[in-house]
Amino acid sequence: MRSRYTAFALGDVDHLAATWHPSTRPTDLSLDDATRWESLEIRRTEAGQATDTRGLVEFRAHWVGPDGARGILQETSRFVFERERWWYLDGEVDESEVVER
Repeated sequence: MRSRYTAFALGDVDHLAATWHPSTRPTDLSLDDATRWESLEIRRTEAGQATDTRGLVEFRAHWVGPDGARGILQETSRFVFERERWWYLDGEVDESEVVER
């Protein structure tokens, strides 16, 4: 999860694609270069240990837009362990937590 946040912050599309499960990976992945990701808060984790095959991570990512608007993206991400590695499967955005200040 942290490596994916860092990839978003640095605009590393290759890392995002490489860690996205092939069954749910979009064919075209582009990022908004104008958005600046400022911080990541891991709110909750579920499973995701060495003996697990699935895991959840609930997080809040704080961002600043090109016009100075600030916001928070809150998502619960699902991960699967296959072929000796963890993959991002998908995520559910909590729309009530997407706040612009």
